[in-house]
Amino acid sequence: MKQTTLKQAVTISGVGLHTGANVNLTFTPAPINHGYKFQRIDVEGQPIIEADCDLVVDTSRGTTLEKNGVRVSTVEHALAALVGLEIDNVLLQIDGPEMPIMDGSSYPFIEKILTVGIEEQDAEREYFVVPNNIHYSDAENQVEMVAMPLDDYRLTVMVDYNSPVLGSQHATITNLSEFQSQVSSCRTFCFLHELEIMLNNNLIKGGDLNNAIVIVDRVVEDAEMERLAKVFNKPKVEVRKEGILNNVELRFQNEPARHKLLDLIGDLALVGMPLKAQIMAARPGHGSNVAFAKKIKALIKKSKKKQANEAPIYNPNQKAIFEYKDINRFLPHAHPFLLVDKIIEKSEKEIIAVKNVTGDQYFFAGHFPGDPIMPGVLQLEAMAQAGGILILSEVPDPENYATYFMKIDNAKFKEKVVPGDTLVMKMELLEPIRRGICLMRGRAYVGEKLVSEAEMMAQIVKIK
Repeated sequence: MKQTTLKQAVTISGVGLHTGANVNLTFTPAPINHGYKFQRIDVEGQPIIEADCDLVVDTSRGTTLEKNGVRVSTVEHALAALVGLEIDNVLLQIDGPEMPIMDGSSYPFIEKILTVGIEEQDAEREYFVVPNNIHYSDAENQVEMVAMPLDDYRLTVMVDYNSPVLGSQHATITNLSEFQSQVSSCRTFCFLHELEIMLNNNLIKGGDLNNAIVIVDRVVEDAEMERLAKVFNKPKVEVRKEGILNNVELRFQNEPARHKLLDLIGDLALVGMPLKAQIMAARPGHGSNVAFAKKIKALIKKSKKKQANEAPIYNPNQKAIFEYKDINRFLPHAHPFLLVDKIIEKSEKEIIAVKNVTGDQYFFAGHFPGDPIMPGVLQLEAMAQAGGILILSEVPDPENYATYFMKIDNAKFKEKVVPGDTLVMKMELLEPIRRGICLMRGRAYVGEKLVSEAEMMAQIVKIK
């Protein structure tokens, strides 16, 4: 699967649910590996706030992000729309502190985005594939959540409010392709007693009976109905026999459960990358969703660190992708300075190379001759040559290009490399190549031991 973004920018306008402020939200195309980011264009310097669960500061009535004192709130519905459409890279520019509530669902965002269309990008989408069951529980709120291994993204939500009006409900999607038709139009909801608390605290200034379902689970006096009618600028407010305020027609019989599923999808977008998992959640809310997202993100971080530090498995019987004669075509080096013997693995972002360290290498004669050690700088050079092969193997005429060092950072030498060792080097691109500049991380191993590592910046230059 390729990463995606929007074909062009598109703007949607509305009011913030709690602030009542008119806001304009622009979905803007973004480059590969950008992810989701918010930009407060009404604040000096137009600061950017990443869609990151570690930046969540409030989950009381929606999900609020904050960075360096700048906030953006009620982000979950727009994020759910992007995840539901499987769009990877978007900058969400907003001129206020709160996302527009629209009709309380994700559908208006989806409808607006589809007017400009989705564009495929030249980079693979990277998923986090849940390797084993991940559990989260909150005994006080009776929340149970689990993510289980699955080669897809499937979600099930169960709710039980111990209410005669809104009893037990559940909602499921088996694939994100169902989100638009089955979940995106489901609106936010609250109970009448919650509505009263918010009104008394001067919240929901942008509230309207058209952008939320209000559930009435008790007898309401006429005077209270008149007050609600006045607050919402309605001539009359009534309660249907189903306990829904003001004759709002439910879009689905289990619309509240489906909206909870919508919220879960939007909040789990704060993990930072697409997921492959089966998610099951009982009685979820924004607080538990974000706590669960943090747990998943911590596992992703741990997994990436482990993966980065794991020594590649080298089987001498494995057929090489590039032999020594092939490598001569990619690199403008020759004996005795060609320090890569073969390439055993290669992908779009990573390459694994082998250097057999023999006792007749020219540098051993003068580098600690009584205790021969491969110079650390030559280990870095060997890694850099492997990185050069990764890059130049993608161009049709590699013999016309060279890769030059620009910078080396965080170089560390951990173990000796001596005659008889087999140096296995792993190079990975840290960022997309731009204007011929590439940033790579290199690690060299002997067996399972990490012997050296560094981050390197290089420039690709046409030499012919």
